[in-house]
Amino acid sequence: MIDENPQLAHQHALAASRSAGRVGVVRETVAITAYAVGDFALALRELRTHRRITGSDEQLPLIVDSERGVGRPDRALEEGRAVDRSSLSVPVRVQLAIAMSGARLDLGQTDRALQELEIPEADPDRAFEWSPALFSARAAVLEELGRSDEAAEWERRADIAADALDAAAGVADREVIVVEEIELIDDEGGVDVASGVIPLEEDDAAVESADDDAREPHDEDVTEGDGDDRADGVEAAETVVEADVEEDGR
Repeated sequence: MIDENPQLAHQHALAASRSAGRVGVVRETVAITAYAVGDFALALRELRTHRRITGSDEQLPLIVDSERGVGRPDRALEEGRAVDRSSLSVPVRVQLAIAMSGARLDLGQTDRALQELEIPEADPDRAFEWSPALFSARAAVLEELGRSDEAAEWERRADIAADALDAAAGVADREVIVVEEIELIDDEGGVDVASGVIPLEEDDAAVESADDDAREPHDEDVTEGDGDDRADGVEAAETVVEADVEEDGR
């Protein structure tokens, strides 16, 4: 719910913390939802608790940003410098660079804000999950420096990266597939539910032809007295089945 209703998501996270307050992921979720609703002080407290429980620095960028949120950009920079960045995963390292750059902007250190973003992952010719946010952050700093043309180019790169990632994930060209549940009766009378994919298009002519064949009897199959013959045949077949069941004990 965090994207559509962060306040309600936060309430759910708080409810979870009352039942499982010693679970790291619960405290992490409280922190993330608190950040989403703008309660940066609570986010900081919960993030530190999460780090103490798990020993993980994966939420360090959020700690830095939360320090900025409570008006302490100097403290934010200290938090970011206290950890060896080479020990972080690449996405976390990129997010930390963006947060540190933001703290520099808060302090009016625009040139140093750009330096924070001078990282190997800022490759304009390649798109990764972190690229759109990183390119947009660089564009914002360049705009602050008055380098509007460069800023526009990096914003364009951000859009290209986002489109490329969407295309790779299939977002740009999705097909709608209708799936229905089909009940399958097994040999022992049990019922299983299986998923069946319904074709998006059918050959209308073939369907109509099949329907006509099903509705119209064939001359060679229907003659006078056939109804009685079929009834006799069904009774005979049932007798044979019953005999087989009794004989096999099934």
